[in-house]
Amino acid sequence: MKLTLGFSPCPNDTFIFDALIHHKIDTEGLEFEVVFDDVETLNQKALRAELDITKLSFHAFAYVANQYALSDAGSALGFGVGPLLISKKYTSETLQAALKKENHNLKIGIPGKYTTANFLLGIAYPELQNKQEMVFSEIENALLNDEIDLGLIIHENRFTYQDKGLTKIVDLGDYWEKQTGCAIPLGGIVINRKLERAVQLKINRLIRQSVEYAFAHPKSGIEFIKEHAQAMEESVMYKHIELYVNQYSINLGAEGRKAIDTLFTLAQERNIIPAIKENLYL
Repeated sequence: MKLTLGFSPCPNDTFIFDALIHHKIDTEGLEFEVVFDDVETLNQKALRAELDITKLSFHAFAYVANQYALSDAGSALGFGVGPLLISKKYTSETLQAALKKENHNLKIGIPGKYTTANFLLGIAYPELQNKQEMVFSEIENALLNDEIDLGLIIHENRFTYQDKGLTKIVDLGDYWEKQTGCAIPLGGIVINRKLERAVQLKINRLIRQSVEYAFAHPKSGIEFIKEHAQAMEESVMYKHIELYVNQYSINLGAEGRKAIDTLFTLAQERNIIPAIKENLYL
């Protein structure tokens, strides 16, 4: 049985799925056709239910929970892993001063409407409404070229913005943690509900085994990870992996589910997402 599997080329995802797609574990008769895309493109594909299995932002998951169920394995949650709001010309203090002006109209580059990063931005800075969607890797250069005033960065850009002379205004993950005490839910792996229940459970089991294999053999997928890491230095690659792949990636557990439920409850209370009737989990 062949299934479509979508995930990003970022090191955390290639680290997680290397063993699965390269048959370093027994895939129990399943084959996978891999689709590489940035997170917002994957979100959009999930909205159209194009893939059997896909990585997506938890924000986007709220809109497709009737079509996809969340795997217990493969998610990116954690402390100190949130998106950063950065700028070339503003600091935290000067931004606050600018926001007090009713006509500030600051332009902010975001990595996608349905990203969890954008959801957190809406909670922390609801007055920032002039948003421009762009591929996450283009945001730093847009700031340097004065095309935008503020940038919301995710993934490996957390490790590169300072080298380019850009300044952090706020860590939205830290903001979330202080507000809730929970880990921040960034992205998860969802499985199409049209698949037979036994197949869904098998996929979940295999993803967990793939993550466990990666932890047990951390250098096993190095060539595959490098191939898709956009010329990232190896030390940065592994910082990226350490930041986003952890115990929640093996199994959400009670704490992981609590974090996700808290995110969705808060979002529904603020009318950011629609009410969800389905059970989110497998």
